[in-house]
Amino acid sequence: MEAIKRTLKKYSQEHLLNGYDKLDESKQKKLLNQIENINFELINSLYQNSQKEVQIPETQITPIEYLDKEKLNGYYKSFQETGEKAIRSGKLAAVTMAGGQGTRLGHNGPKGTFDIGLDSHKSLFELLSDSLKEQGKKYDVTIPWFIMTSEENNNDTVDFFAKHKFFGYEKDKNIFFFKQGELPMVDTEGKILIGEDGLIKEAADGHGGIYEALVKNGMTNKMRELGVEWIFIGGVDNCLVKMVDPVLMGIAIQKHVTAAGKSVVKANPGEKVGVFCKKNGRPSVVEYTEISKDMAEATDERGELIYGESHILCNLFNIDAVERMGRTPLPYHTAFKKATYIDKNGNKVVPDGPNAYKFEAFLFDAFGELDDMAILRVKREEEFAPVKNATGTDSPETARELYKKFYKV
Repeated sequence: MEAIKRTLKKYSQEHLLNGYDKLDESKQKKLLNQIENINFELINSLYQNSQKEVQIPETQITPIEYLDKEKLNGYYKSFQETGEKAIRSGKLAAVTMAGGQGTRLGHNGPKGTFDIGLDSHKSLFELLSDSLKEQGKKYDVTIPWFIMTSEENNNDTVDFFAKHKFFGYEKDKNIFFFKQGELPMVDTEGKILIGEDGLIKEAADGHGGIYEALVKNGMTNKMRELGVEWIFIGGVDNCLVKMVDPVLMGIAIQKHVTAAGKSVVKANPGEKVGVFCKKNGRPSVVEYTEISKDMAEATDERGELIYGESHILCNLFNIDAVERMGRTPLPYHTAFKKATYIDKNGNKVVPDGPNAYKFEAFLFDAFGELDDMAILRVKREEEFAPVKNATGTDSPETARELYKKFYKV
């Protein structure tokens, strides 16, 4: 306790123990454990950076080459055969990032448990599992499934799967659950927040935390034990995600790259999506806020957008690349969010607007570690039906229509 107090004093975070005496024994233990695991130097530097004007480093952004799945012609069969051979040999694992809650959809529970309104009333998790099992049957193999949860939704997620008998999978044999990392939230003065439960208020560290979480939780070791060489990583909210794609896998293998990503053409030059590109000669994704209107609207001799390949969070990695990226911390981005917390006087603060910083890493920030990456353009209506908003674009309604059309249900 004395050592903890000294640390807190050093970083002016003594308020973290203000409500300690009011907690029961198990919560006291948890709070001390949280404090001992905080990298105060990191939190301090992230807070300091949040106070500075964001400096976008001078980068040379150039277009990236891509292959169009519809126009592979004679190569299609060759890529497909190479990929199918690897899949049949058990070299592929699927990873689903499912750390979020369904709050924005008005759903109380993990996002993966959300029912998008099909006649079958299947949840997003079940739709993904159906697709994975169907492909497994096709290639006579069980494709191991790794699901990244968060501290907030892990228990509910595992309970949901248990209730549905893991959709035919076997826990710890071919389906595995692991938690993504978290970082404390801080107020506008750099003080770490205490939540209503008396514990430190933490937030998930963004989808960029996937690599570190896979390595830290021993998931890549499990994959190696199973003979896995390639890892598909996708989000839980895309009900048309194609986690098993022999063509994508064949391209990565034949082109000797350690990563491959899928893209869909931007709906229009102004669509607010990140697009694949090269930054200083290395693969990357440039956010819509980072390119000029001229660049966004520029077209090639065929009249196609030069920066038109949207990143849809569907990526395939060699296991060596994931382990390498999992050992190299990614830069954190700051988001200004609304957070209810307990102040140093023990009063509950319910803000009207954003009042706290959360820090998150982006998965594509790791692409710069790669020498090269293959990009495969696919059709939006066949592979991209995200459920992000309660109504309008990328809502249950739009996803449902795309799903019904594709599966003819």
